[in-house]
Amino acid sequence: MTLADQAARAADEIRVAVAAIDPAAMSALVHELARAARIVCYGVGREGLMMRALAMRLYHLGLDAHVVGDMSCPPVGPGDLLVVSAGPGGFSTVAGLIGVARGAGARIACVTAQPQGPDPQAADLIFHIPAQTMADDQGAVATSVLPMGSLFEGAQFLAFELLILALRDHLAISPDAMRARHTNLE
Repeated sequence: MTLADQAARAADEIRVAVAAIDPAAMSALVHELARAARIVCYGVGREGLMMRALAMRLYHLGLDAHVVGDMSCPPVGPGDLLVVSAGPGGFSTVAGLIGVARGAGARIACVTAQPQGPDPQAADLIFHIPAQTMADDQGAVATSVLPMGSLFEGAQFLAFELLILALRDHLAISPDAMRARHTNLE
């Protein structure tokens, strides 16, 4: 398979996964983010990188967005939203953070490819991205040209950018206002 063939297949796999997201789930997450006083994002490994990218775009929208583990991450409580990623359905760190946030009165949204997993089931809102993760990357169930959980992570990136566009429209924020919040320290 040529590089061009691999690129086309990978891009098509990401497109198919994102196109299969339930529009009602996208709308529900837009509304949940719009009403949150504070938003804190978390994910492990490469999913964590996608969650950091989401937090940055939420900040560009002017929302009070943070990433768990950053020294400037504030506490969560009533009116706040913890957005976690658990592609394979469960991680011990995600489960622990869900418990802390729930105990503090925050709501939880879980981004996952395995909605029946323990972490999504503990959340108030499930954002299902139907894509291969490390939970199903071996044997006959593995179908992606991409390794391990890369299909899920690539689909997260695209889904999150589309989520930001929907949220931007919902909040009536202009592209110029977003650009004005971009750092000048690069």
